[in-house]
Amino acid sequence: MKIVAIANQKGGVAKTTTAINLAAGLAEVGRKVLVIDMDPQGNASTGFGVGLDQRSTTIYDLLLGEADPASVVVKTATERVHIMPSTTELSSSDIQLHNVNKRSFLLKDSLESASLKQFLFDYVLIDCPPSLNLLTVNALVAAHSVLIPLQSEFFALEGLSQLMLTIREIRETANSSLRVEGVLLTMHDQRNNLSQQVEKDARDTLGGLVYQTVIPRNVRLSEAPSYAIPALAYDSASKGSVAYRAFSREFLANNHDLPEELAHG
Repeated sequence: MKIVAIANQKGGVAKTTTAINLAAGLAEVGRKVLVIDMDPQGNASTGFGVGLDQRSTTIYDLLLGEADPASVVVKTATERVHIMPSTTELSSSDIQLHNVNKRSFLLKDSLESASLKQFLFDYVLIDCPPSLNLLTVNALVAAHSVLIPLQSEFFALEGLSQLMLTIREIRETANSSLRVEGVLLTMHDQRNNLSQQVEKDARDTLGGLVYQTVIPRNVRLSEAPSYAIPALAYDSASKGSVAYRAFSREFLANNHDLPEELAHG
């Protein structure tokens, strides 16, 4: 079970869109995926069609020690994709957990429980909130790696420095094996000189950490959440879906887990 935190303290960089569509792309090739919605906005939960009536037990209850991990897992309408949903209640977790011993390890301990292992998930994707708070720290402590969506806009690279410092700090204090899974360029407009310059700067600065796949600006990616399904299901042939499908294959290839028929396809 590989655990990947999808993080960037800047909002609006397509973290949730990436979590939803990477999960759907992995599921398409037979991988079983758990998405953990660590954002109090609950957008990943909504994006998979998990209504508030299905969120009686959430990640908030898990972190507070009031729920067993298995009881928080909800099956989504996307085959082979499950989710641990969240609600706005999660926004009070920093205060609620302030005096809890080893509060940064709450998610890690939960994911190591026997009750969760019975599901036999191949991948766990943690959709982090747009801040470097206790929720994001819990995700980074629990994860094997960090996937960083980077919008193709001015100042994008500058915003990475604080996240990289946080990752280094987590490595030194709580999770020595944490590594950067990769940097995914999102909201890219090939016709825009700025997007091309950001891509060049990112590749020059970060080298092989930047995925070859680039996610374009695409209206279908924006529309899909309002229909409560991944873009891959909403419009499979759209440019956004094609890109996320290619990214899913690249992600699997990097993890030496790409099915043979796709590797030679």
